[in-house]
Amino acid sequence: MRRIVIVGGGYAGFTAARELEGKLRRELRRGDVELVLVDPRPYMTYQPFLPEVVAGSVEARHAAVSHRRHLRRTRLVDGTVERVDHADRVVVVRPRSGDPYRLGYDTVVVTAGAVTRVFPVPGVAEHAIGMKHVEEAVAIRDRLLTAFDEAASLPRGPERQRLLTVTFVGGGFSGVEGFAELLSLAHDLLGRYPEIDAREPAFHLVERNDRILPEVTDGPGRRVVERLERRGAHVHLGTGLVSAEDGVVTLSTGESFASGLLVWTAGNAANPVVATHTDLPVDARGYVVVRPDLRVGTDGHPVDDAWAAGDGAAVPDLAVPRPGALAVPNAQHAVRQGRRLAHNLAAALHGRPTRPYVHGSLGVVATLGLGAGIFQYRRVVVGGRLAWLMHRGYHVLAIPTWERKVRVLAVWLTAAVFGRDVVSLASVQTPRAAFEAAAPAEQRHQAVA
Repeated sequence: MRRIVIVGGGYAGFTAARELEGKLRRELRRGDVELVLVDPRPYMTYQPFLPEVVAGSVEARHAAVSHRRHLRRTRLVDGTVERVDHADRVVVVRPRSGDPYRLGYDTVVVTAGAVTRVFPVPGVAEHAIGMKHVEEAVAIRDRLLTAFDEAASLPRGPERQRLLTVTFVGGGFSGVEGFAELLSLAHDLLGRYPEIDAREPAFHLVERNDRILPEVTDGPGRRVVERLERRGAHVHLGTGLVSAEDGVVTLSTGESFASGLLVWTAGNAANPVVATHTDLPVDARGYVVVRPDLRVGTDGHPVDDAWAAGDGAAVPDLAVPRPGALAVPNAQHAVRQGRRLAHNLAAALHGRPTRPYVHGSLGVVATLGLGAGIFQYRRVVVGGRLAWLMHRGYHVLAIPTWERKVRVLAVWLTAAVFGRDVVSLASVQTPRAAFEAAAPAEQRHQAVA
């Protein structure tokens, strides 16, 4: 039996496994090939929907695609790969419980993705929250809803202002979309909280560069900033975060304010498994070096039986007429790379030639809150409600499986009639609190003793 181990079940890994199940159906049925997917999460997160999860426009579970439901012929391993030792054809797996163990393979597919890039800014590790996973998006939403509930019962003052202050660090697509969607949600909430004046919520977007949304040109980027500022947001361009100690945000401009919610979306970094815990070739940034057909290595120094794709791979972008250009690490490329990798891997196993990965960009599209968005393809720029509809249309088609497409559409249609659900479920983070409070005092005392 030939074992193919896929490291990571994100866009590229999930897509590759799903395509390989079809391409290698006969081999899998006969037992000639075994597919193994190793990931600490039992689902693939569709990250473009996380801003809408933040706003409550998409249910959290609908932005996650179950591995077990959709990968029927793949052995799923619940754990984290700590090391890839290709010389010995072994990955070291740390399961959710128990000791790490070595898992042998014949072919490895590295689709571990990227991790949130965090700079050593004082207070960030203690107070910030990322926006890369479903649970983080849910927590951001619940914290804002809870903050409105708490602020409505307080008199005006520093504590109330702190609760109603939100800060996003990072002006890339995920940061701007999450910021705009949360700002849109806050505006909707004001109609339900007569105790809170519309001028009280303070939303700050901090970006070290002089512009946001680097994937779009200067003009549309400036218009997005202007739109956010008309909605009451404070956009700090060319500004860095100096400190977040004790929940007080200090900017490089000298401005300082207490912020009840700090969201960190300042880019991605190479996954440590790929960057420092493998003998596979990596570039200066820590990304796996791959050839155009997604095999690991270079034309002069190929690596047998190793493939890579997604955000953790330095994939040559053949659609860009510039030497050394690499594919942008986004969902659009990762899904298509996973598909091409599966086709090429199956072709190689059957002794057929492989094909290079080539995909011209379809443009960029972003949501900027309910009914607002921006789309750009070369010189064509579309804004407003049409761009927002294009964003929803593209992503409901792009999210894997018809089951998820239907569920997302159902939520959107329901919200169009009844509006967004504004119930905070922050208490799920402490599920035993109500039970413990109901227990007799003497029992609680005995349990502590």
